[in-house]
Amino acid sequence: MPVRGSLRAPRFFMARRPFALSLSGRNRCGRQGIHDPKIISETQKRGIAMTEIDPGNLPRHIAIIMDGNGRWAKQHAMGRIAGHKKGADAVRDTVRACREIGVRVLTLYAFSTENWLRPAREVKALMGLLEEYLRSEVQEMLENGIRLAAIGDMEALKEPIRGVLRETIARTSQNREMTLNLALSYGGRDEIVGAVKGIVEDFRKGVLSTPDITPDLFSRYLDTAGLPDPDLLIRTSGEYRISNFLLWQCAYTEFYFTDVLWPDFNRGELFRAIAEYQRRERRFGLTSDQVREGRPE
Repeated sequence: MPVRGSLRAPRFFMARRPFALSLSGRNRCGRQGIHDPKIISETQKRGIAMTEIDPGNLPRHIAIIMDGNGRWAKQHAMGRIAGHKKGADAVRDTVRACREIGVRVLTLYAFSTENWLRPAREVKALMGLLEEYLRSEVQEMLENGIRLAAIGDMEALKEPIRGVLRETIARTSQNREMTLNLALSYGGRDEIVGAVKGIVEDFRKGVLSTPDITPDLFSRYLDTAGLPDPDLLIRTSGEYRISNFLLWQCAYTEFYFTDVLWPDFNRGELFRAIAEYQRRERRFGLTSDQVREGRPE
């Protein structure tokens, strides 16, 4: 099947064994890791108890629209680039927290197709921060079983960032504990159009016939092929829209909106979102009685 760019994520792999790796030597956590006293203590300082989370009902895939860097910088009388730098710290904390509690996939909306329209200085700074993040975090990814993947138009990225991204994806490709998926030069509509073009091309080649075209097949032509759809989407900064992000994949995703600006987002806010997710009933078109019985009538 055709791909956009040259850095499409490998097929998603669900590790069969429980994990007990440490992040920078701080926390050890198996499937019951969210009850580790060290983790609980750190989280309580941020205003939420980790014990509120049910370890048996974690979202398998969390997607985040990281919004509010510019507003955070303005509130602190700083330039926008300072806000992006502070936002990178929130990325580190969120990735580590997801790895510690056992989230299998984390997709971060890092740079949209529309973001290319921002001032050239800001775009250059964002690409520089991305390169810095990849170079500084690759060793931690390797030590903790985190595989890097990317979705979007990778051909739009320039060197050296494209090379660093390709190298980091290759170096972490055998990791199996968690997938960190970066949406870069990404747009949901563009992704869907690309999938349609791929299907049309294969139809013309005789690879596909009309009965073959199903929602499952369509999903295999998307950038996220092989990854589960998001269970939970989080958007920061008080905005109530999904901004062209994972439009197909979010058909049954639970949405969580918070007024917290992205640079102020931390693991305590992440756990609050997960706790809210766990209070919801996911019916997927069924009735509540059917969900409780575990089967359609």
